[in-house]
Amino acid sequence: MQRRTELTLAVLVLGIVLMLGGCPTQQAADEGPAPEPPPAEPQTPPEEGHEMGWRITSNAFAEGERIPEKYTADGENVSPPIDFGEAPEGTVEVALICHDPDAPREGGWTHWVLWGLSPDVEALPEAVPTTAQVEDPPCMQGENSGGKIGYMGPSPPPGDPHRYQFTAYALSESVSPGDAADRDALLAAMEGNIIAQTMLEGLYSR
Repeated sequence: MQRRTELTLAVLVLGIVLMLGGCPTQQAADEGPAPEPPPAEPQTPPEEGHEMGWRITSNAFAEGERIPEKYTADGENVSPPIDFGEAPEGTVEVALICHDPDAPREGGWTHWVLWGLSPDVEALPEAVPTTAQVEDPPCMQGENSGGKIGYMGPSPPPGDPHRYQFTAYALSESVSPGDAADRDALLAAMEGNIIAQTMLEGLYSR
């Protein structure tokens, strides 16, 4: 009788322990499956006209360096050599604008407006003629902010260096901004046709 009582008590104690501690296997099941990892964020496609690895350079100065005096109003005032390299696939025409955003004039000062360059032409030589139509390499030039055709070298007022931004545009179609077009006219004509663009920035101060 005593042994049966002890056995009954043991069973009761075991039951209480299981009730208080819970069954590990059942507890794991109640928690459900492991959470799935969050989905990877979608990759943002490049914006229209982004550089997409295209780069222009010059053997006259490197990115962020001082532009040699030869290519300024203090020197020979001729355009620097520009190397376009291989234009992006689908390019029909290349355009170029040189602009000084630091000039003390609303909107900055434009030093060069050029378009109609074949994508097969990978470089502009030094001292492009200051004519509306250039024969070698074939292209067209518009007005700078000084009201003249072709390249106009940096001539900033004394003080901190100004940034001179040579921006090349790869275009999906040929553009016709008009004779003696300025920067605004060329930008308007290129709108919607820019495949890619790239910039080389030089500095100059007095």
